Amino acid sequence: MSLVPSSVAGALTKATSTPDALFQTIFLGLAAVAALANIAVRDFKQAEKKEEKPEGVKNLQIRFLIVFWLLRMADWLQGPYFYEVYASKIIGGSPVSLDLVSKLFLIGFGTTGLLGAYVGKLVDSKGRKAGTLAFTLLYTIGALSTKSSLLWVLVLGRLAGGVGTSLLFSAPESWLVGEHNKKGFDGKWLGQTFGWAYAGDSLVAISAGQLAGAAAAARGPAGPFEISVVFLAAGALLAATTWKENVAPKSGSESAGPTIGEAWRVMMEDKKILLVGIVQALFEGAMYIFVLQWPPSLIAVVNNGQVPFGKVFSCFMASCLIGSTLFGALSKKGVEVEKSTSMMLLAATCAMAVATSCGSSLAAITAAFLVFELCVGMYFPSIGTLRSKHVPESHRSVIINIYGIPLNLIVVSVFLSIKQLGVSGALACSTLALSLATGNEDFCLRPLTVVPAVSQFLLWRTVSAGKSLGGASDK
Repeated sequence: MSLVPSSVAGALTKATSTPDALFQTIFLGLAAVAALANIAVRDFKQAEKKEEKPEGVKNLQIRFLIVFWLLRMADWLQGPYFYEVYASKIIGGSPVSLDLVSKLFLIGFGTTGLLGAYVGKLVDSKGRKAGTLAFTLLYTIGALSTKSSLLWVLVLGRLAGGVGTSLLFSAPESWLVGEHNKKGFDGKWLGQTFGWAYAGDSLVAISAGQLAGAAAAARGPAGPFEISVVFLAAGALLAATTWKENVAPKSGSESAGPTIGEAWRVMMEDKKILLVGIVQALFEGAMYIFVLQWPPSLIAVVNNGQVPFGKVFSCFMASCLIGSTLFGALSKKGVEVEKSTSMMLLAATCAMAVATSCGSSLAAITAAFLVFELCVGMYFPSIGTLRSKHVPESHRSVIINIYGIPLNLIVVSVFLSIKQLGVSGALACSTLALSLATGNEDFCLRPLTVVPAVSQFLLWRTVSAGKSLGGASDK
């Protein structure tokens, strides 16, 4: 009778005997949950009264999603080897230092923050399709620049990549919303499209991690950047041949396109637009801080610091897929996006608070990070739906890029202060940002007044637990 329990115990011991085995086991479990969640959502849809989707909506979804996933694949391919591709360079007879890699990172991030609003104005006035094609060109320049060991070429590539990032996160979405509104389709189909886009994006990211590893093994750290050019070219070709151009509706003078001043005025006059921007800046600021800090957080709690980053990344993306699936299920059940977003923000705040205050426990920090990534999976379709609902078509790309200014300031400020903050301090900043987003009571529905109260308690708890910011454990 004891053979079965002992066999199970032996299997569990083997599955968690090393960090590599542990995260592989976690990934398989998350993948199973994601598969079951998708089956459950599909069964729920089939049990509902069937509503015929217009052919025009199907056509628009196909044209958008294929291009979107190709462009996202190109972006994901470059992420895992960003540090290594620059650290492998020899400039002036010396290897590139961590400080120089950090400065190259900040060049791209700073360019996005400084020029984003102007890029958005051009996208709205000159065309969203043109903006998408410009992204593929600029990202290609950035990718090819990694083949050089000349500093000015690397800087040029980061500048191009920074502008390209502004285009990636505004032009395709604005094109989709513009086409959707022009055709007069029901708004629920737009929410469905965003849900599919970011659920598929999680699968794309998982595939990109595997492909990037293979490309790096074959071609060195620049290999993933080289292969990303293929996906950029494919996305550009499909966008050029299947998308029709659309621009923002005229506002004010008939001859003038949308201006940054007008976009700012529109934001100040409509509280909902401003609040959506606050939530976006705070959540994404917390997310990018997390992106920079999860590797050292895990290194500190894993034996010998041997973290299987590829498998951890796959676990994160599987969690994102579960989150995107959950968003789709809630939307299908008629849950208002404001309500689901409020609860998602609360869960993200709780998760980051646990990661900050329990950073010495591998189990606690892993669970917290996975919950946060699930929230990230819910966040992107949620914020896309909220922007389509509240941000006016006439200034969409400009306003989306204005949202990016405080986001970039948050990330750059934390990154420049990382020596003083340490890992726990940076995660505490992330918790603070999430708490402020969650505690935005005007954004939350009135029945959820418990959310700000819980948020404030978590913030107090995190600050109390993190009084040793930049302490010995972070050095």
